[in-house]
Amino acid sequence: MLQVDDKEKIRRAFFLDNKSQRQIAKEFHHSRRTIAAALANANPSTYEQRTARPAPVLAPYKPIIDQWLLDDRTAPRKQRRTAHRIYTQLCEEHHFVGAESTVRRYVRERRIELEPPDAFLLLEYAPGQDAQCDFGEAQVSIAGEACTAQFFCVKLCYSKTPFVYAFPHQRQEAFLEGQRRAFEFFQGVPHCVWYDNLKTAVFKILQGHRREEQQAFTAFRSHYLFESRFCTPGEGHEKGAVENLVGYARRNFFTPVPEADSWDALNAHLLARCRAEQMRRLRGQAQTIGELWAEERAMMLPLPEHPYECCRILPARVSSYGLITFETNRYSVPMQYVGRQVLLKAFVERLEMVWEDRVIATHRRCYARERDLLDPQHVLRLLLQRPGAWEHARVIREWQARWPKVYDRMLAALRAHYPEPQGLREFVRMLGLHHTFTEMQMAAAFAWALSAHCFTEEGVRQWLRAQFAPLADPLPEEVVPPLTRPTPRVALPNLEQYQALVGVGGRDGN
Repeated sequence: MLQVDDKEKIRRAFFLDNKSQRQIAKEFHHSRRTIAAALANANPSTYEQRTARPAPVLAPYKPIIDQWLLDDRTAPRKQRRTAHRIYTQLCEEHHFVGAESTVRRYVRERRIELEPPDAFLLLEYAPGQDAQCDFGEAQVSIAGEACTAQFFCVKLCYSKTPFVYAFPHQRQEAFLEGQRRAFEFFQGVPHCVWYDNLKTAVFKILQGHRREEQQAFTAFRSHYLFESRFCTPGEGHEKGAVENLVGYARRNFFTPVPEADSWDALNAHLLARCRAEQMRRLRGQAQTIGELWAEERAMMLPLPEHPYECCRILPARVSSYGLITFETNRYSVPMQYVGRQVLLKAFVERLEMVWEDRVIATHRRCYARERDLLDPQHVLRLLLQRPGAWEHARVIREWQARWPKVYDRMLAALRAHYPEPQGLREFVRMLGLHHTFTEMQMAAAFAWALSAHCFTEEGVRQWLRAQFAPLADPLPEEVVPPLTRPTPRVALPNLEQYQALVGVGGRDGN
């Protein structure tokens, strides 16, 4: 086959040196047909195989490979044989001695013949109309511990603005929280959002494109007033924009493996990367992603006045130890709620316990197992009644190990000033001020009390109010249930009304 350099020499000899084709054929040792072809076309020559190349080693195994490829068409997509697996299986089961490249070449050609690749159309979206969302998975390091992050991705179809946020799981509260944060990041709500048929949104797949949705998802959608669309099962390419974002984020945002002190720090990093993407200009676009997003934002639905409360709500009963069990972990609540049934709101990052529309306890959600999350403020009222339990109360012992040393000095001074257990009770009352003031403020108050020889809770509280603005007003006593069941009061009848009635009847009778 003639190379481009050979063609150039032939063409120069004919057109510039005025040599004949016969003379050129003798000098360059090519046939006159080859010389004529070079003179007719200066482009590089291409090779076209006219007959199939013989494969004496592979030929006996081609029917076996064909059958395997046919069988794989009914197997799950992620469990079909690769070309490498076909080669190793031939070697193990049929003692194939040929090269792996030969098998790979044949498998590639036969797959195109048996199952032609899908063809797709280029799509175009109107500003603010459509968005797609999906979950991805990546390895991260949080506070030095390796764990798997489930990162939630949303992509606006017009501007291609990305949003990526990481969660420890894919539960429903994370699914809803991810969308809420995405809408706030976009500063608007797209008119339609596309999903897979994930269980957190779809309760049951009906005929066609109809779905029976989860009630919590329906309430979320109703709050933000967007429409939901679900892909055909097994056809993830129907939301190819976000599928590409999942892979792009894994390769660029999570490579190398990110290290962060907390999930909040990791998500701050991810949001910074999403904002940096707005400076990019995609192929075929005259504007950057950020400029298109500014244009799209005006066409989106407005955010509601209040964000949706993205949580699971479960009933829970408070044990005799003042604990509520959730996902193998136990969380404390104030002891006056022992035996009562409260509502537990499970958010991604925290838990809230609610009694009669009032939040009575808040804990950071723990994703470890069989842990006890205890708040010492929850047992102080009970310790006023049972000061003898102070030394052995688990939550107090854990608190003592980490509180400032001035706390110990204040307790010792109170015990020296008052007879037992009056000094301990006064200290417990002082600790109750933590509901209103921070630990740093309390430490300053104790240091002042020791220097001023102030040994009353009232004096410490007045000094704190004079020095610092309280964080919050304490709970009114009348809305807090007592530690013990109150004695019912029965109203006595008013006998004067009876006497008046009898008197009236007597006068009528006279």
